[in-house]
Amino acid sequence: MKRDFLTVWDLSGSEIEYLIKRSIELKSGVDANKCPLLGKSIGMIFQKSSTRTRISFEVGIYQLGAQVIYLNSSDLQLNRGESISDTAKVLSRYLSAIVMRTYQHSTIDEFAQHFSGSVINGLSDNHHPCQAIADLMTIYESKGILRGIKLVYIGDGNNVANSLVEASAKAGVNITIACPPGFEPDNDIVQRARNYISYNKSSSEIVILHNPFEAVKDADVLYTDVWVSMGQEKDAEVKKSRFKDYQLNSQLLSYANKDIIVMHCLPAHRGEEITDEVMDGQNCLAFDQAENRLHSEKAILEFLVK
Repeated sequence: MKRDFLTVWDLSGSEIEYLIKRSIELKSGVDANKCPLLGKSIGMIFQKSSTRTRISFEVGIYQLGAQVIYLNSSDLQLNRGESISDTAKVLSRYLSAIVMRTYQHSTIDEFAQHFSGSVINGLSDNHHPCQAIADLMTIYESKGILRGIKLVYIGDGNNVANSLVEASAKAGVNITIACPPGFEPDNDIVQRARNYISYNKSSSEIVILHNPFEAVKDADVLYTDVWVSMGQEKDAEVKKSRFKDYQLNSQLLSYANKDIIVMHCLPAHRGEEITDEVMDGQNCLAFDQAENRLHSEKAILEFLVK
């Protein structure tokens, strides 16, 4: 049966747990010589530029034995007016799966409706689910648990924050978002996550605050992302002004636990959302996160593509 991974909601809590454990297995080198996707062809359609997502998926697809076909959106007839549905139907005849990185999330939703294989969201303006799975893997590697962990996200309530809220609800993580008023994560996503927690009688909680120093108290994980996401450059100066008190720096870390881990999904704008001393400090696992994108995406591909 066709399975897509468009948002974290496409996975159950037990499936997320499986993917994290499988990611760690793959990272250890187990099954290194096996090629479960041998003979498959997997496309990658990217409307947004990328470093980690493109390279990690291309390497992962190769290591799983499949052929990767990278397609910049300008390479396709989509750029000349062909419909999303027609493109998806045609590519269904050639490819077992598609990784998409785009602006509007509705583009991925529409493509998935007409593509017969698995569609994986490599990033959209609303969601970044592959990043969230790699993040949970990184936390689990460092802390040995997920349930009861306090994850504090400082910064813009963007696609990364949205997916972290969803992943935290599913995995039993307590998440606190600290951001300026008006820059909270998507309210519908937050409410759905809270409803999930309530329905499942989970001990997790989602807290939205505007004071970063209050937020970091008793935190196990401190996370940030860029203040200005791709496609939002016209608001850059306004956002930088609003976010200047939400920087991950040594002063903010002094309010956190000594064994705090610092995470950043990269790219980092050093001197804006995070300082050099924090980014290069012994508590920062940003480059482990980046590596873990490879292993978690291999687990996702192996799980979805049949």
